[in-house]
Amino acid sequence: MTDFQFQDMLPLGKDETPYRLLSKDHVSTFEAGGRTFLQVAPEALTLLTREAMRDIAHLLRPGHLKQLSNILEDPEASSNDRFVALELLKNANIAAGGVLPSCQDTGTAIVMGKKGQYVITGGNDEEAISRGVFDTYQTSNLRYSQMAPLDMYKEVNTGNNLPAQIELYATDGDAYKFLFMAKGGGSANKSYLFQETKALLNPQSLLSFVDAKIRSLGTAACPPYHLAIVIGGTSAEYALKTAKYASARYLDSLPTEGNTLGRGFRDVALEQEILKLTQRTGIGAQFGGKYFCHDVRVIRLPRHGASCPVAIAVSCSADRQILGKITQDGIFLEQLEADPAKYLPETTASELGGEVVKIDLNRPMSEIRAELSRYPIKTRLSLSGPLVVARDIAHAKIKEVLDSGKEMPQYLKDYMVYYAGPAKTPEGYASGSFGPTTAGRMDAYVDQFQAAGGSFVMLAKGNRSPAVTEACKKHGGFYLGSIGGPAARLAKDCITKVQVLEYPELGMEAVWKIEVVDFPAFIVVDDKGNDFFANINKPSAAKKA
Repeated sequence: MTDFQFQDMLPLGKDETPYRLLSKDHVSTFEAGGRTFLQVAPEALTLLTREAMRDIAHLLRPGHLKQLSNILEDPEASSNDRFVALELLKNANIAAGGVLPSCQDTGTAIVMGKKGQYVITGGNDEEAISRGVFDTYQTSNLRYSQMAPLDMYKEVNTGNNLPAQIELYATDGDAYKFLFMAKGGGSANKSYLFQETKALLNPQSLLSFVDAKIRSLGTAACPPYHLAIVIGGTSAEYALKTAKYASARYLDSLPTEGNTLGRGFRDVALEQEILKLTQRTGIGAQFGGKYFCHDVRVIRLPRHGASCPVAIAVSCSADRQILGKITQDGIFLEQLEADPAKYLPETTASELGGEVVKIDLNRPMSEIRAELSRYPIKTRLSLSGPLVVARDIAHAKIKEVLDSGKEMPQYLKDYMVYYAGPAKTPEGYASGSFGPTTAGRMDAYVDQFQAAGGSFVMLAKGNRSPAVTEACKKHGGFYLGSIGGPAARLAKDCITKVQVLEYPELGMEAVWKIEVVDFPAFIVVDDKGNDFFANINKPSAAKKA
């Protein structure tokens, strides 16, 4: 027999996070049974959550900003890499003003808390935390994204971005520690679980597997990514949860080797090898190059002998997470970067390189298509003029119109269609944060819409299915990629007018008409059947370490 030994499966090291003090209110101590207890009022939880969710909508960690700045200084970065990095840095500076959020998809609120055994609260901690989420979304220019099912098929927006995902744990100590995250649909949808076997656990098989899976991530979640890969896990859901935390760099202080008790650890050598692999894919920072990922985290977990779950998750260019804690000294929140301008170099357009083609949208659609047809995929564009905005629900409604035998709405015949949904419009602004949504969700509509004379030029983020490429080749259409991430920059500098065209009852899912100036885009799919992502998605043979 062996002796009992307990070990935390994810043993974290010392917390080196820089914190700022929010308040000393709502926190006190008392003595009982020879122990000192920390009394935390519900107002403390609400305050901490409210400030955390507001900060991550507008601010980023210094390390993330430095990684963007490094792209501009790397001679191996492509012109597209540098262009995307510069746009994201500009976006960070606009968002830091606290008016426009960094991304229009202001996300699902996710809160994980670890409550020490000497911490006493007033009761329902989840309610107090939810109140903080509610307060932030009610008082900021953030979008409500949570849908409440009325039955299996009908849904309504909750109108306050609740419910939040809240998970609280009991632990040792006299502090209450938190990780706050806002997870938009783009990056959340790029969380994957694969049920593998022992056969994967050798260098050649593992690298070949990872090579194929990271290519399938595509760009819909707005790279450059913080990529996390977890191999093993006592259950499928534990592997996925660990990958989410790892993508937030929450597990960076794990040990770097395992032991016989079964603790999780980071494989830092494999992290560097996979990072180099991501650089060789050619995907780059959305439109070709080296910087598909900023960094990689690889976590190895114990597993059941008959199971080998593998989980993959990403944190996108809207890298929204922040640590918080409540101690005897007060309420503290991680210090994010309030002055991102220090990371923004004096980079001119000529230094970025690459031709930029100006496209005037104040012309008949036939002329716009004829001009686009002159240029190859990957061409960088600058769009000016009118376009319409429609995404998931609007597309479903237009399909109903076509299926009933009626004509395609004229606005989809006359204008380019932008897949997007705005955040709230601040007073004095033409638009709220208004970045692109994931194009792939509209793939099923393209052939039918183009056959009916509309949707000939589409603008969104991410890669499309082969069916879209075939439809564009058959009908003479184009798919233009917009940079995923700089929603605040687009709203402030590129969108000059916004009005509802149809379905106003859908809120941000309505059909809009907007006016844009120098709106950046790339040709991704052309009318000849060329697709930028077609070859990139074919895995290369990963070599043994």
